[in-house]
Parts: sequence; structure tokens; C-alpha cells
Amino acid sequence: MTILMPVSILSMAPALFLSYKGQRQTFYLTLAGLALFVVALLTTVLIEVPIVKQIEAWTPGSLPANWQALRDRWLSFHVVRIVSGIGGLALLVIAAIF
Repeated sequence: MTILMPVSILSMAPALFLSYKGQRQTFYLTLAGLALFVVALLTTVLIEVPIVKQIEAWTPGSLPANWQALRDRWLSFHVVRIVSGIGGLALLVIAAIF
């Protein structure tokens, strides 16, 4: 994921460039897909990764009192990441078809 997400975002640049003048619908669909992928990337880097790093330091004897709240927060943002990733992919597929 460290390389896959940024590379997938960068790979949309040629499609945006090529579709800007001639195919406005493709351009806007690709741009919306790019925005959703950026949301997924930022959610991962800014929210989920720090929570996972905290969890990695835990032992059964050193669980914090709020471990369930951290777990639930991670899960909520994981849903945001998954929905934005699938939504971005769907928009890119639609842009490629049309």
C-alpha cells in the first residue's frame, strides 16, 4: 500500500491531461475518482496508520482503558477508506467506458 496508492493516484495524471480538452465527461469522472483516492490515502496516512502504530505497542497486560474506542475509531475510518477507494475505482471504470 505504501507504493500502490501513490502510484495509482499519479497514474491518473495522463488520463486527466489527455481528456481535458476533448472529453469533458471523462475528465470530470477521472477527477472525482482522483479526489476519492486522495481521501482514501489521507485517511490511511493521517488516521489509520497512527492508530495501528499505537496498537502494535500494546501487550495483553498493557491495554489502555480506551482500547475499544480506538478500535471503533479505526473501524469507522476504515469504512471511509474502503468506500472512497471503491467509489474512486467505480468512477474510473465508468470514465474508461464512456
